[in-house]
Amino acid sequence: MDVKNVAVIGVGLMGNGIAQVAAQAGFQVVMRDIDERFVQGGLGAIDRFLGRSVEKQKIKESEKQAIMSRIRGTVSMEEMADVDFVIEAVLEDLELKKGVFAELDRLCRPEVIFTSNTSSMSITEIAAASGRPERVAGMHFFNPAPLMRLVEVIRGFQTSDETLQVVTDIATKMGKETVQVKKDSPGFIVNRVMMPHVIEAIRLVEEGVASMEDVDKAVRLGLNYPMGPFELMDLTGIDIASHVTEYLFRELNKENKWVAPQLLKSMIRTNRLGRKTKAGWYDYD
Repeated sequence: MDVKNVAVIGVGLMGNGIAQVAAQAGFQVVMRDIDERFVQGGLGAIDRFLGRSVEKQKIKESEKQAIMSRIRGTVSMEEMADVDFVIEAVLEDLELKKGVFAELDRLCRPEVIFTSNTSSMSITEIAAASGRPERVAGMHFFNPAPLMRLVEVIRGFQTSDETLQVVTDIATKMGKETVQVKKDSPGFIVNRVMMPHVIEAIRLVEEGVASMEDVDKAVRLGLNYPMGPFELMDLTGIDIASHVTEYLFRELNKENKWVAPQLLKSMIRTNRLGRKTKAGWYDYD
């Protein structure tokens, strides 16, 4: 399948990073969100990221301009009629995602493949709303998408082998390493392994076993992770950690290990969501 034009639906923190990666790989990219200010915010974020790359002499100014020229923003879903491949990166809300896929099916050509950047939700359920479940797969990037090397490629119940191969090929063209999730399971690989670490880290602080700072330090230096669990949650969004925890609890037999700590709930209630609100486990003012 010859893919030249890629659509990214949702241009928040993950969406604009994915759009940048696609444009750097040579694809023409249309970046869509519901409001022009979100679109402009996404374009601005890409421009700033590439600007820093120029300052660090990782790319030339001419390369930056070429990448930016391959990205255009829009608030119109009608522009999806001309794309060859779609990456959905809207909020982690299952009904919202299903609605987006149903609308995409109405607008896009029958052969176009749809992918979701969901970090944990059922690709099978999302695909059921698409009208073309055999042409739907998960394509889970990691934050920040321009720097993180991994993409999880997830097979839904009806995803075809051809679809998986195309998604894998596109991720590879974007310079990513891929792993295949052979069975659609909540949390896929990374979040299924990571979230118990995150939950236990919060419980250690909640129970007074250690300070948040020392838990982060222990994980960085003792496990050789690049950042501790509280630093990671602040980067990716504490609300995302909460959504994933609740989803895993619902979908994995309500096992006690997935119960959200009260301290995590308190962070959500006080809107301390991490770097994006300038306050999370740490302050960023």
